[in-house]
Formats: sequence, structure tokens, C-alpha cells
Amino acid sequence: MSSRNEAAKQLEKWKIQNEEKIGFATNSAGIPIVNAKTSLTIGKNGRIPLQDWQLIEHLSHFNRERIPERVVHAKGAGAFGYFECTKELSAYTVSKVFEAVDKRTSIAVRFSVVAGNLGSADTVRDPRGFALKFYTDEGIWDLVGNNTPIFFMRDPILFPMFIHSQKRNPVTNLRDWDAFWDYISLTPMSVHQVMFLFSDRGIPKSYRHQHGFGSHTFSLINKDRKLTWCKFIYKTDQGIENLDPEEAEKIAGRDPDYAVRDLYESISEVDGYIKKYPSWTFYVQLMTPEQAKLQKFNPFDITKVWPHKEFPLIEVGRFVLNRNASNNFAEIEQLAFSPNNLTPGVGASPDRLLQGRLFAYQDAHRYRLGANFQQIPVNKPINLTNNFQRDGFMCSFNQGGAPNYYPNSFGGPNSDPFAESWTPPPEYVAGFENYYPEFYEEDNYSQPRVFWEQVLDEGAKNRLVHNLAGAIKLANRTIQERIVDVFNNVSDDLGVRLKELVFNDAKIIQF
Repeated sequence: MSSRNEAAKQLEKWKIQNEEKIGFATNSAGIPIVNAKTSLTIGKNGRIPLQDWQLIEHLSHFNRERIPERVVHAKGAGAFGYFECTKELSAYTVSKVFEAVDKRTSIAVRFSVVAGNLGSADTVRDPRGFALKFYTDEGIWDLVGNNTPIFFMRDPILFPMFIHSQKRNPVTNLRDWDAFWDYISLTPMSVHQVMFLFSDRGIPKSYRHQHGFGSHTFSLINKDRKLTWCKFIYKTDQGIENLDPEEAEKIAGRDPDYAVRDLYESISEVDGYIKKYPSWTFYVQLMTPEQAKLQKFNPFDITKVWPHKEFPLIEVGRFVLNRNASNNFAEIEQLAFSPNNLTPGVGASPDRLLQGRLFAYQDAHRYRLGANFQQIPVNKPINLTNNFQRDGFMCSFNQGGAPNYYPNSFGGPNSDPFAESWTPPPEYVAGFENYYPEFYEEDNYSQPRVFWEQVLDEGAKNRLVHNLAGAIKLANRTIQERIVDVFNNVSDDLGVRLKELVFNDAKIIQF
């Protein structure tokens, strides 16, 4: 048996599958190419004339082959499959995805590391993006989350600031631990996520061996316009597995595309034998508006989790990834997720960070992929698009001669007469327009304290402290002292352990 893995044999398999279909080389207009390895010249050693359209097209396209990489989540991998409903939710939502047991909806999923660029290693300590695209009967539903149930901030204005602290120093072009810990120490709302990041789950073994979370609070709306707040959670059926820092560092040097390769291999066929495809069990947590008003914490704060004892996980489905992309650029690099893509029966919430993302993602895609990014096949809904948007770069469906203004006397399209049955019920909102700094300081420590005292066992606590200390020691002394004080607010025990490790002379290599 060959020792070469399935990813290494991709070209061999493509040739076998396509040998009878391979034709002559052409340019992008379908015109045959005369010679694919020689430019047109005046004489053997002469000049290349401007009329060598074959060369000009070749070079012009090459200059434009790279679209801007994502500002965050640049490095990643994706695949396709299906979601299968196992418990209908018609009492809570009119969503077609959850309307009947056994109903299947096609999906695309993209996993990613957050802070690094396209060339970064897959085994760095970093949150993992975990985004799902549902191709529903009523349009695209994008559920854009991470492998963590929480996040670093609760206000969208801080997101660019946080990412700047994660990215390369503009002078040295290196990661700057002063910037990282300076930001964290000045924004204690990030402590919960930082503790999760530096725990054992901070370096997943693979994309297959991690849970996923929609993270934000969403709303479900039923046929009577009754609203229920909701969290979406998907647990890996492969089991949680993580890498220790030393092994992760070795893999980064040996195979920086380790997670990309693992996902591809897990879905590929081996000599006609289908392996067990990676899958996740899909859950919801539900909270009524009345319950939300009684909580001691803000249910719409993404730095908080909903306690499972009060709001248990309800299994509603399962999704399976059973197809790799036929072309990575076309189907994964151009795959675009937008939190504002909310199909009937699923809505947003007062979650402030979600409110910012509803705009930011669409805007980012228009910059990176163009105004018509949702006409790219992988982003295109399976139902008919019928609107008043026209023209722009990459427009492949300009809706013919249909009227591009409204109202009109020539056939609409008109608003959905049934939309009122699934739009959110009216919500009374009142207050003075102002900046509210107290939102910044809203209970940053109680849930991290629960994570430390009730979730982690003694071994996990030791590893968390060790990982934190190893990274904190890379910052300057003033920032070290400030961040240790922040963790001391979580727990005296955590603060004492960190202080002992950070300020002694022992060399710490793990984080």
C-alpha cells in the first residue's frame, strides 16, 4: 500500500477521474492557445509584440490572482455537508430548518484561526472560528461563531482595537506581547475568554475535535410572533481532544497546515472506502423574555455564558461534513458568512457586539470580494434572488429587464405578505441617547471565578497558570504587574499562583 496520504494523491486521482474530458488549453474566452510555454517574438531572440494577447492575459490575471485576505480568520479550512433536524421546534420558530424531524438542509462550514495570516501555523494558541452556512428554502442563514461560548469584548467599538493588539507590531512586524497584555489588562471584560484561551482547550487537536458556539444570543420567532431568546451550541461527536504546547510547537514546524490536512483527509475517500465523516450534535438553549428580566447577569452579554443548570441544552439536530471543496479558492476562500443573514424565524437580539457584526461582515465582504459577492456560487441562495440591486463588479445575474425601482407598475416585486408572521414582535425601547461607560465594567469576574473554581480540576488549573505565566513573562514589568492584579480579582488563589511564576526567575517555555 502506498505511504502517500490522500491529500498528496489529489492530482493523481484528478487525472484518473478526468482523463477522458481533458481537452486543449484555451484562454478565458475559450480560444485555443497556440503554445502554452513560449511567448510570441519577432525572431528567435527578438522583442515580444504588444499583440501577444496570450502573454498579456496570462500576466494580467496572475497579478490579480490574490484577493485581499481576511483581516481576521485569514487561515482556515472548509467543507460541505448537511444538517439533519432531530427535534422540530415549531413551538418556538417558523424556521424551515427546524420544521420537521429528519429534514435535511445543505450546509457549508469554515474553520479558522483568528489572529494569524494565510501563512500562519494551524497549531497556535488562538480561538478557532467555526462558521455555518445553511442553504435553506428561504435563503441563506449564516451562523458565525467560534469554538468558545464567549468572546473578548461586549462592545463592537473595541473589536478593531483588540485585533490591532493581536496583529504584528507596525515597526518590528512581529507579534508584540506588550500590546497583547496591555490591552487585556486594561479591558478586564476579556478575562473570561483569556482564561478559556490559555486553558487546555486553547489548542484543539484538530478542527474535528472541538465544539462550536454561535456565542451570541439570538431570537426565535414562532407563527404567533412569540419570541424566545436562544443560544446555538454544536458538540463534536469525535470527542474533545487538545494538543499540549510542546507538541503543538513541534507540529507547527513539521506541518504548519496540520489542521487543514486533517480535515481534508477525514472526508476523503480511501480506495473507495468511506470513512466515518466528521459530525457534530446541535443543541439550543432557550430563555423566555420573562426569564431574561430576572437574571442577575445580562443574557445579551457575549462575555457571559448561560448556566446549563437553569437553561439546559436541548438536542435539535446533527450536522455531517461529507464533501471537500472541488476548488479551494472558489468554494472556501470566497466563502463569505454574514451574521445579518437571518432567515424567517431566526432573529438578532440586543447583544451589542452582534449589532455591530450585522453591519461589519457584509461591509468586509463587499471590500474583499466585491459588491456582488452573494452571486458567487458558494454564497448564492438556492431560492430566487429578486430585488432592486443592479450592476457593480462581478455581476453575473443582473435580473434582465425587471424594474430596478420601487414602487413600480410593472410587476414588483412586492413585499412578502406573510412576513408579519415571523418578524420579531414589537419591542418597547426607551432611554436617553448617550455613552454609558458603566456597560464597560459590568461584572467582569464572577463567571471567570466559576470557571476557575468549579470547571477546572487541579491539573487543568496548573496548566492554565503555567500557560498564562509563560506568555505574561514576555511583557514588560509594569504590564505584568497590572495583568496579575486583574487575575487576582478572579481569584486570590489564581493571583498568588500567577505572581509566584511570573515574578520568579524560572524559565517558562509553555503557553
